[in-house]
Amino acid sequence: MVNDKTVIGLLESAMRAEGLRQQAIASNVANMHTHGYRRVDVNFEQVLNEALKRNEMLDPEKLEAEFLQPQNAPVNEFGNDVNLDNEVGEMVKNGLKHRAYMMLLKKKYQQMDEAMKVQA
Repeated sequence: MVNDKTVIGLLESAMRAEGLRQQAIASNVANMHTHGYRRVDVNFEQVLNEALKRNEMLDPEKLEAEFLQPQNAPVNEFGNDVNLDNEVGEMVKNGLKHRAYMMLLKKKYQQMDEAMKVQA
C-alpha cells in the first residue's frame, strides 16, 4: 500500500508538471506565427508510467516532467505545427487535470486532519 506522504508527493509532482505544461502551451500560442517553430509539450504521464512499471518504491522527488517536441502534427502555412484549436483544447484539459489534483490533495489533507482529531 502507498503511504500518505507518497500520495501527496505524487499529486504535487503532477501539479508541477501541469504548471510546466501550461507554460509550454503558452509558448506554443505565442509562437503560432513564428516560421519554423515546433510545438512543445510536457511528458509527465509517461515518466510516471515507466516508474510504475519498474515496480520499485516510488519516490515522487525523482519524478521530473520532461519537455519534448512531439513533431507529429503537420506543418501549417506559417511553417510550424501549432494549431490554436488544439492548444486551447490542451489548455482546458490541463486546467481540469490541475483542478482534479488540487481537489485530491485537499481531500487527502482533510482525511489526515480527521484522523488526527480522532487520535486526540
